[in-house]
Amino acid sequence: MAAGLGTPMLDFFRRGEVARDVRMLAAQGSLAPRPLEQLGMLMLLTGDQDQEVRQTAEDTLRHLPQNLIADFIARADTPTELREFFIRRGIHPSTTPAPDYEEPLDDANESGVELEGTEEEQQQSFQERLSSMTVPEKMKCAMKGTREMRSILIRDPNRMVAAAVLSCPKVNPAEVESFAKMGNVSEDILRTIANTRAWTKAYGVVLSLVKNSKTPVALSMNLMQRLTESDVKKISTDRNVPDALRLAARRRAVAK
Repeated sequence: MAAGLGTPMLDFFRRGEVARDVRMLAAQGSLAPRPLEQLGMLMLLTGDQDQEVRQTAEDTLRHLPQNLIADFIARADTPTELREFFIRRGIHPSTTPAPDYEEPLDDANESGVELEGTEEEQQQSFQERLSSMTVPEKMKCAMKGTREMRSILIRDPNRMVAAAVLSCPKVNPAEVESFAKMGNVSEDILRTIANTRAWTKAYGVVLSLVKNSKTPVALSMNLMQRLTESDVKKISTDRNVPDALRLAARRRAVAK
């Protein structure tokens, strides 16, 4: 969100593509993404067309400690739009910017899904429940559930549910790397991962994206510039990647 409100989740809210029940959950603080994203979500919801949603978002903002908000809007990565929103409300940036941490500012409820047994048994149990779960329930699990839940929900056909997984504060580069390897995630998810600098700092994420045939070729071409010569050579003979990418890797390998 460095240049503005531009995360996948916030884009859904900004475009007005979010059902009322999901907007209400977000207004209550029950969808709890990373702090700046959560503040941005609440900012958008204070202008919602539904009066109850607007009022709920206002109540949640009043509940948040002003000094904590002041520390977060003092951060260098806070969008100007968000900072000015709080300044108009009388909250000014502090002199001590908040440190990097991923916990939500307000976390109203737990995921509501308890799983027992081994990792494999938990995954099977959750898959059996999926067919009867609503979109809001899936989104709460995506943001607050276990790694096993996220590995299933990242492949959900509902784009908002899949995007919610990437907004989960618990997601780390190792988990993102596993998403980048999946052949059954949407192109939108791979594009989001590729465009998130914090995740592409990890070499494994970059390599997984390049090797994934579903990653848009233009992104793969760009990311391949960061790979080692040995990995480029392997890609030059990999029949599972698009022809254009394989040929580009071959040209680079020959040139070297």
